[in-house]
Amino acid sequence: MKNLVGLDSNKAEKLAEELNILLADYEIFYQNLRGLHWNIKGKEFFELHDKFEELYKDAFVKIDEIAERILTLEAVPLHVYSDYLKTTKIKEEKNVSDGTKGVQVVINNFKNLVEKEREILAIAADADDEGTVSLMSDYISQTEKTLWMFNSYLK
Repeated sequence: MKNLVGLDSNKAEKLAEELNILLADYEIFYQNLRGLHWNIKGKEFFELHDKFEELYKDAFVKIDEIAERILTLEAVPLHVYSDYLKTTKIKEEKNVSDGTKGVQVVINNFKNLVEKEREILAIAADADDEGTVSLMSDYISQTEKTLWMFNSYLK
């Protein structure tokens, strides 16, 4: 059976489940970034404060895109923090004020995100879901570049 956008309903359901995991990961990542933005101290304050804000604004956009993709696949996006916390692989970070530690948090979170994005890309390709493939391809290239930049920052 096919869904509204012409995808196999079973494959679309599996994709929506995986996208809900990514949604939960991005929600916790977003909140981690807000905490880093608010609490960062030290010599790198100005550059990291601005960078963390740039990242949380980007994460906010991605959260909406992922939720809308889940809806397009005829599923319900997770939308309460208790579900996010049960679902995510990303650890909540609390009271991080050191710049180096904050950058490492971002790197670790991005590593989790890109791993899940690659999993979803493979599932979407198998389902002939070009919409999700395109979304994940864009996210992966952005995430990889950002990972490279943050790793360079720490050297």
